[in-house]
Amino acid sequence: MKSHDIQIISGKKMLLQIDDNKVNIFDWLHQYKEDIEDFISVNGALLIRGLGVSNDKEFGEALELVFGEELANYTYRSTPRREVNQSKVYTATEYHASEVIPQHNENAYSNSWPMRIGFTCLVPADKMGNTPISDSREAYQKIPIEIREEFERKNIKYVRNYSDIDLPWEEVFQTTSKTEVEQYCNENNLTFEWTDNGLRTSQVNQATIMHPTTKEMLWFNQAHLFHSSNLDSEIREGLIELFGEDNLPRNSFFGDGTPIDEEALSIIRKVFEDTKFSFQWSKGDLLLLDNMLYTHGREPYEGNRKILVGMAKKYSSQMRRSRVSTDL
Repeated sequence: MKSHDIQIISGKKMLLQIDDNKVNIFDWLHQYKEDIEDFISVNGALLIRGLGVSNDKEFGEALELVFGEELANYTYRSTPRREVNQSKVYTATEYHASEVIPQHNENAYSNSWPMRIGFTCLVPADKMGNTPISDSREAYQKIPIEIREEFERKNIKYVRNYSDIDLPWEEVFQTTSKTEVEQYCNENNLTFEWTDNGLRTSQVNQATIMHPTTKEMLWFNQAHLFHSSNLDSEIREGLIELFGEDNLPRNSFFGDGTPIDEEALSIIRKVFEDTKFSFQWSKGDLLLLDNMLYTHGREPYEGNRKILVGMAKKYSSQMRRSRVSTDL
């Protein structure tokens, strides 16, 4: 694998086409794993077409080989998905096929996240169903500086009220023990409160971040996704009427608790819309992303689409602070 073998797709150099239909997935990945890692570390995204990943077992083993470690559990969840055969391979977010999933970096609402994320397509949708991606570096540069600086100065506060309307706390934290939930919150800088309606948590995290390897600045948060303005207006009004503003399933504020200007969020969403690009899935595709350098989302679809996802190389705010202090 050489950099000149990578083809342009949707205007980005990220497609590696393998034309040998007899290639062994694991032999090929073992031979080129260092080249793959070098490419992703700089460019952020690589779509490998022609390997022919055919099931969850092959996919999980392929990711562990190329990422060089065991896959990570999906913890502190924000969307519904299922683990496949206790393999740390998960279904893609199980929202209704008609829904759009906005661009986001996985777990950017948390104080820890995977550095690597991989997807495979076992069944392409009959229509649409692409997985658009966008460059977090480009988003950082294109968001107006006055908006960016306010977000950087104030950070983002994520507030969640757990219920069956969104996700119950038992699913989010993967336990039925309140003690285990409280322990997780204490260990991960989450403020929590048991209310009459269940559990409420809040956490303040970064709006932008420097990539630990490339040293580039990135837009890295999910304020636009968590904010109630991301909901359909009728649904939003209905939830506010039913629960009140303070008890919405999820919302985002500035770190000091003040409201985020909805016009600023609209501008941020438009930046993602203008910078995203997508491709049509082929059966057996393997998409590998640096989860900090690239966001991902989902288009609506028709048919029986089946996309799997796996994550690895956990990174955290604490690791970032330790690294910065060491560099100093």
